[in-house]
Amino acid sequence: MNAVIPTPPAPNVISGRNVIFRTRGRAHGPVVRMVSPNDIGEMIKPFVFLDLIDTQEAIGEPGFGWHPHSGIATLTLAMEGRGRYAESTGHEGTMGPGDIEWMSAGRGVWHTGSVEPPIKAFQLWVALPPERELAPAFSQHLSAGEIPSDGPARVLLGRSGNAVSPVDAPGGINYFVVQLKAGEHWTCQPPRGHDVGWVAVMDGSLRTPEPVGEGELAVFDRSDAAIEFRAMTDVRFVLGTAIAHPHDLHVGYYSVHTSPAALIEGEREIARIGRDLRASGVVR
Repeated sequence: MNAVIPTPPAPNVISGRNVIFRTRGRAHGPVVRMVSPNDIGEMIKPFVFLDLIDTQEAIGEPGFGWHPHSGIATLTLAMEGRGRYAESTGHEGTMGPGDIEWMSAGRGVWHTGSVEPPIKAFQLWVALPPERELAPAFSQHLSAGEIPSDGPARVLLGRSGNAVSPVDAPGGINYFVVQLKAGEHWTCQPPRGHDVGWVAVMDGSLRTPEPVGEGELAVFDRSDAAIEFRAMTDVRFVLGTAIAHPHDLHVGYYSVHTSPAALIEGEREIARIGRDLRASGVVR
C-alpha cells in the first residue's frame, strides 16, 4: 500500500534504493531525449525510450509528422497543453491536461500529432513481449478523470494498491505520475520481481535518497525493495518499475523487436502501410 505522509522539513536523509545512473538527456529543439533503446533503454528495458517535452513553442509538422512504429507501445502523457493525434488505423482524437494515449504498435502502425503550448509532456516507449510484438495495432485514450489514483500516484500502467489502470498493457509493468507538495514523503513498494526502477522529474526537486532535480532521470539499483521519495519543493515526476525484459533489443529506425525475424516482419509491414498512405495522399 502506498501512502503519502506530511513530514517536517528536517531531517532530509532517507533510506531506500540507491541511484546508480542519472542523466539530463540530449535536447533536440524543444524535445529532450532522456532514454533511447541503444543506451539507457538497455538498462531499464522494457522501458526503452523516454522523451520529455517542456516548452512554450508550438510543435506540429514536421516535429510530430507521420512516422511508423512496430514492436513497441507508446504512452503519451500530457501534463499541460493540448494536442491532436491520428493513426493509420483510423483512430484519432484530442488530448487535454492529464490525459494519456496508449498506442500498441504491434505488427506496425503510422501516427502523427501536434500540440499547443505551453507544453509539459512525457512520451514513453515500452518494448512488447513476443506474443504482442506482431499483433494488430490498437490504441486507448484515457481522459484525466478516467485514470485511477492511489494517494498521490496516478496509475497510468499496472497497479498500485487497489488502483488498476484500464490500459491493456503487458503484465509486469507499473508506470505512475506522482505529485507531491514540499515536505511530503511517499513510499512506493514495487511488486515482487519488479527489479527495474527509474524516476524522471518534470518540475521541482526530490530526494530518493540522493537529490534528483527538474529535468533529470535517475535509475535505481536492481532490487524490488521499496523506493522512498521526499519532496524538497513541490514536485511532479513519473516513476517506472517492471520485471526486466528478458530479450535482446533488435532495433530499427522506428522499431524495437525481440528477434531479427520479428524486426524484418515489422519493418515489412510499416513499409506496406507507408505505401498505402502515400498512394492515398495522406503522406507525401
